[in-house]
Amino acid sequence: MGIRPIDIAKKLGITTSALKHYEQWGIVPPAKRAPNGYRIYTEEHAAYFECIRAMFPGFGVDVTKQVMVKLQKSELDEALWIVNEVQANLQQDKILTERTIRILETEQLDVVDTRGRKRELTIGEVAAETGVPTSAIRHWEKEGVLHLPRDRENGYRKFDAAQIRQIMIIRILRSANYPLEVIKDVLHELEHHQVDNARRVLKDTLVYLNYRNHNQIRGVHYLYQLCQVLKLM
Repeated sequence: MGIRPIDIAKKLGITTSALKHYEQWGIVPPAKRAPNGYRIYTEEHAAYFECIRAMFPGFGVDVTKQVMVKLQKSELDEALWIVNEVQANLQQDKILTERTIRILETEQLDVVDTRGRKRELTIGEVAAETGVPTSAIRHWEKEGVLHLPRDRENGYRKFDAAQIRQIMIIRILRSANYPLEVIKDVLHELEHHQVDNARRVLKDTLVYLNYRNHNQIRGVHYLYQLCQVLKLM
């Protein structure tokens, strides 16, 4: 005997229309139809729906979609590596946030050469140092979030400790979904050596990252349960 859509929807606190949308997106297997045209869901469908709802807060819609499609193709390892990458990125965001907070508190971020002399970095070196792609750095400059000085002789962008710190903060706040105007305000205050608000925002970001981590663990729990129902694990 199948499960009524209304029963699954009530359990998850969503509408039956949402269940239909997930099926239309192709992230749950198509449901069979009763003679009256109503969908007939199975325990497998219920496990998919529960997993989808559990993964959304920690992994987002796009990643959840990718994982569900992989599972329908029995591509377990591919699905798990997608999840693993998102968790690894969250860990890097946490490490970078904590490092940036320490930099703000000590005001120490010196870029020096082998002789201990201060020097400027290239955009490629900054990308390697901060984990931010060069394309993102150029985009933030174009958006007016970053104001980068240029070498008068060759026109190349110049990056010292101040610019590197700004890039680290932008990456962190963008990952926490702060709007550009808030990020611009934080950077403007830093230019005037006002670090209190930046420190507060970064500490709030750590709280947000912890929240996401909790939700990711919950999502993985339901993902494991779905894999068991599908007999993939």
